[in-house]
Amino acid sequence: MIDNAVHPADTESVEALLRDELARGDAVAGSVLPILRYLAGTPHSALFGEEVLTRTRAMLADLAGEILDRLVGAGDGRGHSDGEIEVLTRAFLPSPVLLGHVHALALEWQLTESLQARAALDPVASPLLQGLVSCADADLRAAALAFLAAQARWCQVQRRMGLPLGELPAPVFDEVLAIVRKLVAAEPTLAERARVVEAEARSVYAAETTRLGLAQRVVRGLRGSHGDVSALRVTEAGAALFLTALALGSGQTRDAAVVSTQEGQGARLALVLRAAGLEPGAVEEQFLAIHPQAALPSGFERLAADHATAILSSSSGATGA
Repeated sequence: MIDNAVHPADTESVEALLRDELARGDAVAGSVLPILRYLAGTPHSALFGEEVLTRTRAMLADLAGEILDRLVGAGDGRGHSDGEIEVLTRAFLPSPVLLGHVHALALEWQLTESLQARAALDPVASPLLQGLVSCADADLRAAALAFLAAQARWCQVQRRMGLPLGELPAPVFDEVLAIVRKLVAAEPTLAERARVVEAEARSVYAAETTRLGLAQRVVRGLRGSHGDVSALRVTEAGAALFLTALALGSGQTRDAAVVSTQEGQGARLALVLRAAGLEPGAVEEQFLAIHPQAALPSGFERLAADHATAILSSSSGATGA
């Protein structure tokens, strides 16, 4: 985390400090997926006592169960054995696209619960969303209502550590289907069934109606029609809309935006907030809302938004997982 005891004298100094902090954050973030892949693949991973790890593994197992339901059915009431679930879950682990996204969802839920505990922020109906569902703009109101329903469903699913196939972003959705296709390729009957399952899944899938697709619609409606950056105020927008606004405003992936809110990623969070268009004072407010015990370095107020973008673009974690 950024040390509030550091007092750089000029803009070059604060940029150098942020670059150093960002490089350290990148090194930590770069080790996350290999470690997570190992731990999530360990049969007794619950012994590590990490809520995020447990949630990540449970979501992968839930996704595996849904895929198996589609492939071989679950109508006989027997369900799937632990071994069957394990085979497919392990097939998911080598994929950085899938594993990174599931990890980001676990971190998002952790942030959502933290904001509810610290700021009494409703995980479904944030103050911003409550205002939007009755706003005069019909398109924005419709988007807000649709997102509200999707966010409510997501919270319910997260409480049971689930992960529906149809809620995945398009690249992750495609990745899951490709993994399944490859896994069953050697079994003609299963391979044919997998082709049918894939066709059925694609026929009803629409990225724009997923929770994340609807969040983008809301944020773009705010910024495009109203020039509004209220979605970048986390205690007003709620974690989901805030993270989407952070990604869209800064050019980072949403999963990378989620990672930037974690401890040890303070430089990235400050840079992403500035690159997204917030003025330095507003950056500090959001920074402290997420990390109450941390502080920006003296001199950060002189960092221009385009400089923040340039520093981020040089980072090895610029596109995130």
